[in-house]
Amino acid sequence: MTKTTTNLADPLVRVRDLSVSFRLDRKTTFEAVRGVSFDIPHDATVALVGESGSGKSVTSLAILGLLPPENAIVDAKSQILYGGRNLARLAASELRGMRGADISMIFQEPMTSLNPVFTVGFQIEEVLRLHMGLSGAAARKRAVDVLAEVGIPEPERRIDMFPSQLSGGQQQRVMIAMAIACEPKLLIADEPTTALDVTIQKQILELIGELQKRRQMSVLFITHDLAVVGEIADHVIVMRDGEIREQGPARDVFERPQDPYTTALLKCRPQIDRRPARLPVIDDFMSGAGIDPGTVLERPRGVAPDDPVVLSVRNLSKSFWSREGLFGRREFRAVKDVSFDLPKGKTLGLVGESGSGKTTVGLTLMRLHEATGGEAHFDGRDILAMSAREFLPYKRRIQIIFQNPYASLNPRFIVGQILTEPMEIHGIGASAQERTELAFELLHKVGLPEVSFYKYPHEFSGGQRQRIAIARCLTLKPDILICDESVSALDVSVQAQVLNLLQDLQAEFGLSYIFISHDLAVVKYISDQVMVMNEGAVVEIANSDEIYRNPREPYTQRLLASIPKGWHGEHARAVG
Repeated sequence: MTKTTTNLADPLVRVRDLSVSFRLDRKTTFEAVRGVSFDIPHDATVALVGESGSGKSVTSLAILGLLPPENAIVDAKSQILYGGRNLARLAASELRGMRGADISMIFQEPMTSLNPVFTVGFQIEEVLRLHMGLSGAAARKRAVDVLAEVGIPEPERRIDMFPSQLSGGQQQRVMIAMAIACEPKLLIADEPTTALDVTIQKQILELIGELQKRRQMSVLFITHDLAVVGEIADHVIVMRDGEIREQGPARDVFERPQDPYTTALLKCRPQIDRRPARLPVIDDFMSGAGIDPGTVLERPRGVAPDDPVVLSVRNLSKSFWSREGLFGRREFRAVKDVSFDLPKGKTLGLVGESGSGKTTVGLTLMRLHEATGGEAHFDGRDILAMSAREFLPYKRRIQIIFQNPYASLNPRFIVGQILTEPMEIHGIGASAQERTELAFELLHKVGLPEVSFYKYPHEFSGGQRQRIAIARCLTLKPDILICDESVSALDVSVQAQVLNLLQDLQAEFGLSYIFISHDLAVVKYISDQVMVMNEGAVVEIANSDEIYRNPREPYTQRLLASIPKGWHGEHARAVG
């Protein structure tokens, strides 16, 4: 393997006038990146920040030469200078030799990046074989060493496991191990923590920071979350609509943002210490009006002993069984004797790591899983003991908003069909015309124009699809909405819009929410009461202000300690 020699006096990578367009058809092109210029210094972490569609990932893929050749057009003036060579003009064979050896990348979703039919050891050894010429025992030893370096427990055993046998956090560690195996000078991390629990996120951020210092490599960290950036970055570049709006040292960008868009990204995300009645969105700042957080009224939250209860759950349990041996089977208790009350018009937040049982609680209450034990009293009746026929009238009164707005809407239906079909099934509306008018009214409620009725889901953004999913739930006039990670995949401004919408609907209709999330800042903002779960059991439950101010259990304390603290975190103090 031949490494590219770089001059330490110059930046490791210089990007100059990078412009990238995509050919949509014979006559139409879309300019995704426009005249972007920035440096990546040696031994430093540069964060590339912006919402979906800002051009962050396109910029990183251009550095690695991974843009689709069939429709991507890199402008002839574009320069990506590394070791005296312009990567934008290198032949494909030369770029292949550099990927993994000089520049590596960690992608957002490890399960789509790792090959499910090969062991993790085989996949790491393949990189070593291609770029370092290692094979056999030497490649295996090196693979075990890098797995150990990224914190995989028992690396000698797990090297022979398949990706599906590892947790999400361990899969991301394998991706990092693969990326650093050949000791690259630049590591590109594209949203590597977005889908992870807050505790796993903290571990991955700390791991990348430790590897960067230990190996003295540079990191280009791509994210939409400025709170995460403050934990790891030395320099920050803010992008919007394919252009750089602001860049500079992290301290300057966080403490003295020059562009209103940067200010908006900092202010839109819920804060642990405040709960404004309405979260600001990007347009509030881009209009020039701005918002002084000190002038926004706080929204009171909490549950009082005399609040009327709409749902009372006692000793809810759910087990799953897997085959063991020829005739045996093993029980896995996903939910263990969970009890809580949900007051009318209030929000119960469910938090915990992946596998804690949060989603299983929601799905079991919906009867999408059949409970193994326990009771759930709604309107004086145990909905878990009902037959399917008896439960049907109650089914419309408990609805769920799923995490992924791209997978939860039927792509073959127009929005009008998506909204009117549930009404038709449950006998809501006397005629098709009345159901259509109700659908128009609901689209207006969730902030979408009437023309949306005639469009397909693929014609909408992620935030708009989530609004359609909320409107679909409202067609049945439910009493309870279960929100299962319903804002975790959204940009901070879109997330703020959806949270504002949920609060407005709660105030208007008196809805009760079970809000499931691993984002503790969002849960604190929207919840009256928080229930912490671990390994299927309730760890503690209390009013949201109380549990964040005075967590009793070590597990809750560990969760809260993992919340990204932005520029006020440890990294900020070290850089400062």
